[in-house]
Amino acid sequence: MADTVRGKDYMQHPIEIRKGILLHRAIDTFTDAHPVFRSSTKRLHANYHHYSGVIVDVFYDHFLAKNFQDYSVGSLADFTQDFYRFLENNTEALTEKTQHMLPYMVQQDWLFNYQYTEGIARILGQMDRRIQRGTHMQDSVQELQEFYPEFEHEFRQFYHEVQEFSTQKLLELCVLYPNV
Repeated sequence: MADTVRGKDYMQHPIEIRKGILLHRAIDTFTDAHPVFRSSTKRLHANYHHYSGVIVDVFYDHFLAKNFQDYSVGSLADFTQDFYRFLENNTEALTEKTQHMLPYMVQQDWLFNYQYTEGIARILGQMDRRIQRGTHMQDSVQELQEFYPEFEHEFRQFYHEVQEFSTQKLLELCVLYPNV
């Protein structure tokens, strides 16, 4: 949802959503500048140019979903169902774009299917259609398969650091925006 909120429009949302949007933006900035992430994007840059960052982001989502048990005490299936239920119970807090996308996300179980390369190809294809520039992002799954160990190793290196960064940033946001 944070990707659909522009500029200072986040200020019109409740405090907890504001913090989430700001945290999301900070994570995006951290990620884009991280040397390990940039190393992953370089592998794709020749074919996908500035979309290589978007693609690697999805690849890293794949590795998180595939290895979910390494990062969480619960199962991916339980997490995704709880998350979808939470969104469905709080649709009034979602942006219009997110409300429109939610039924498709739930029906096709996007988050659970990130663990499969077919799920990643479908998501990248949907993104490609929304961009309408024929980037053929779904074809990048070939590079994912070709360099699978390299991408997974880079993800594992990166993920620990982004977790630490996120924890620190959330603490800072809680100081800036204490609950009312």
